Amino acid sequence: MPAFDEILALPLFSNRPVSWLLAGSVTVVTFIVLLSLRRLVHSYHTRFQATERTEFMEIPVEVLSRTALPFFVVVALFAGLQTLTMGDSTARVLVSIITIATFWQSGIWAGAAASAWLERKRRRSMTADRAMVGSLGIIGVIVNVVIWALVVLLTLDNLGINITALVAGLGIGGIAVALALQNILGDLFASLSITLDRPFVVGDFLIVGDFMGSVENIGIKSTRLRSLSGEQIVMPNADLLGSRVRNYGRMSERRVVFATSVTYETGIDLVERIPQMIRKIVEAQQDTRFDRSHFAKHAAASLDYETVYYVLSADYNRYMDIQQAINLRLHRELTAAGVEFAYPTQKLYIAPQPPQNSASVSKSGDAPTRAPHA
Repeated sequence: MPAFDEILALPLFSNRPVSWLLAGSVTVVTFIVLLSLRRLVHSYHTRFQATERTEFMEIPVEVLSRTALPFFVVVALFAGLQTLTMGDSTARVLVSIITIATFWQSGIWAGAAASAWLERKRRRSMTADRAMVGSLGIIGVIVNVVIWALVVLLTLDNLGINITALVAGLGIGGIAVALALQNILGDLFASLSITLDRPFVVGDFLIVGDFMGSVENIGIKSTRLRSLSGEQIVMPNADLLGSRVRNYGRMSERRVVFATSVTYETGIDLVERIPQMIRKIVEAQQDTRFDRSHFAKHAAASLDYETVYYVLSADYNRYMDIQQAINLRLHRELTAAGVEFAYPTQKLYIAPQPPQNSASVSKSGDAPTRAPHA
């Protein structure tokens, strides 16, 4: 085979066996040294993870621990082959191989550094700025796309491919791809809109149409909610922004309206006192601000009162605890005052009919008829 003969004729294969033995030794030693360094870095990374505080060298150590084993093989072979005599073409091929390997390993390092930084930022933002948490996921995806796009372009350029023409072709093809992926791109731009405008953040409680739940994650294509019954609700970002969203996470206080109904048999003095009783009960609760309490109307079967107050917290459980305390105390005080709570009832009054005598019956009735003779 001519091609095989040409390969054997390269200056690389004219080296003596001793030179090949030396190259192999350098390769093995280099690989062992690099592997030992990676194990040392792994041990430091494990030690840093065991501590609660964030170390200054934690991210660099984590990045170096992501060094791939194939990269060590390529570096070790390159170091070993440098001890041999070779031609210019072979040297250029080796340089191209080690350059491409370095590009891809640099992409891994850059991606690991970005992920570690974003993860550290996410942990800090969970308490300080929850809005940043949803943005970090989208930023991470964009950063990774940019990193690997650069790696691919640099690799193609190193292989001698004209990337200028490739980028121009991708621009034209991108129009066709954009038309084919309108829904996906719509969700992508919607996620960017959520990131920039921040109508809601991770942890907010949303009601969207018939669905409600707490925001767990804001992704590139969809937002995931955790409903009150436990299941996960996945909603496309475009549909979410196109809907009317009620965000209870931005609620600073809760307005509460509740009604109280008593019977018509309640004395007028008690009817007049009940709003003041309710006011004292509401004002006795912590985290509340009383607004009003009025005798609202005469209903069909009750006297109705309407009370309005504010809970100075967005926590629904806190609101229910306060309302329960108000209901219990109101029940005790109204019962002690002799007031009965009204419930739907109907009273049927039967009027007695006056007795009817025979004279009135005959006077008002028809005259008797006689049967005809046969």
